[in-house]
Amino acid sequence: MPELPEVETVRRGLEPVLEGARLSAARQNRPDLRFPFPERFVERLNGATVLRLDRRAKYLLFPLSTGETWVTHLGMTGRFTLEGVAPGAFATDAPVADKHEHMSLTADRGGALTRLGYADARRFGFMGLIPTEAVEGHAWFSALGPEPLGNAFSGAHLAEAFAGKAQNIKVSLLDQRIVAGLGNIYVCEALYRARISPLTAAGKVSRPRLERLAVEVRNVLADAIAAGGSTLKDFANVEGGQGYFQHRFDVYGREGAPCRTEGCGGVIKRIVQGGRSTFFCPVCQKR
Repeated sequence: MPELPEVETVRRGLEPVLEGARLSAARQNRPDLRFPFPERFVERLNGATVLRLDRRAKYLLFPLSTGETWVTHLGMTGRFTLEGVAPGAFATDAPVADKHEHMSLTADRGGALTRLGYADARRFGFMGLIPTEAVEGHAWFSALGPEPLGNAFSGAHLAEAFAGKAQNIKVSLLDQRIVAGLGNIYVCEALYRARISPLTAAGKVSRPRLERLAVEVRNVLADAIAAGGSTLKDFANVEGGQGYFQHRFDVYGREGAPCRTEGCGGVIKRIVQGGRSTFFCPVCQKR
């Protein structure tokens, strides 16, 4: 599933075309994705102007001039594609056209017309239209924790959220109620950078180490966004290209490889926690 940096990369790719654009010629090619499309979806999009492009956790949010916000979750294989802005060839094997393109529309931005398509081979993505003033209270968003790149995320927040928590810190960081949008790849990478073992009980990590962890969470996400996200199996950005941060992973997917910390001598280990693969160095990541 695309993680926060991938979704942010898509948002930034769509922004120059969609922000301030008037939508028309909307077309829906099937009744549902993971869930049914909103009632009268096409009719409610046609004629609307996209006021801006936002992201909350792994959701894309497009507030519209109609007073509604168009919300999209990409699921596992959901992709927006643009025509008219020199999209490249997709390097991965998830189809993005023909029977897998489930909706499309035209965006008119100052007379420049661009076709926007949404394809989703596995149909785990979904879309909604929510009154803009009700977005924060909607079930998709009301329980989400702070954004890891926002001001509310800090070592102090983690210390409060983890107080007395016996669950390991790796699984705890994946709890979207504690921090929104943080996924498996970047939790592994941030814990490595902070030199914290994923086996450590969340409530046992000291405040100074949590302060460092918060900094490293921000750093690894910023690095990944700057590199265009990470391509794992199905993710590709809106121009069809791959992200390149995966070439800089320190631990994720490197089971059996030597630790990159100078003088460590450790070997990257893989374990399963909460049904997800965890990669870490057992030598330099201490409990």
